[in-house]
Amino acid sequence: MAKVRVIDEELILELSFWERVGALHSGPRVSLNAVTKVEFIDNLWSNKVLRGVRAPGTGIPYKVLLGTMRGRSYRDFTALKGRGPGVLITLSEGPFERWIFTLSQPRSELESLLT
Repeated sequence: MAKVRVIDEELILELSFWERVGALHSGPRVSLNAVTKVEFIDNLWSNKVLRGVRAPGTGIPYKVLLGTMRGRSYRDFTALKGRGPGVLITLSEGPFERWIFTLSQPRSELESLLT
């Protein structure tokens, strides 16, 4: 499961080996200053959260969604597993506009990292 870490003023989404294989991407990184909004969401699989076409990556509906979701003028990084609660982090810079991932660490730990 994906986990967020802060190392030297850099936010890193750490992926397991199999998540990296499925996403065809290593864990994304961005400076802490690039985080504009953090939202905790109960239903990540809704069309209000997910947008675009997965390319590249792996997807089995409602089971796993790993990789890049692309649209006309944006790219989102997804690491979803199952139907559990998750996190949507909106960014102001970097290769991805948003990170969307299943919550695998305590919510309080994530809130303390990002404040």
